[in-house]
Amino acid sequence: MQDKITQVFKAIADPTRRDIFHALVIASAALSISQISNQFDITRQGITKHIKTLEEAGLVHIESKGRERFCNVNTNPLKELNKWLKFYEQFWDDSLEDLGNYLDTKNP
Repeated sequence: MQDKITQVFKAIADPTRRDIFHALVIASAALSISQISNQFDITRQGITKHIKTLEEAGLVHIESKGRERFCNVNTNPLKELNKWLKFYEQFWDDSLEDLGNYLDTKNP
């Protein structure tokens, strides 16, 4: 599980990859690599490398149709990441509440 979370963090750490992922989410449909690369001021090869990182994290699935490759978005890895983050959110909420209760008992 940790390796998957690390891959997702790596994938979304880069603003270009976040923008590519966002474009796919907004499109609500598969986009060809050409369609994606036309939206950025980066070479097609650069876009392909970013998409490969997104694919390794499970955020994108690539399908070949004829000579063209299409990217489909997969938001499930973000749900797993959200579960992981919620654990720490709850931990800190509980810890701060405990601290507040402790301080209230020391300073009535």
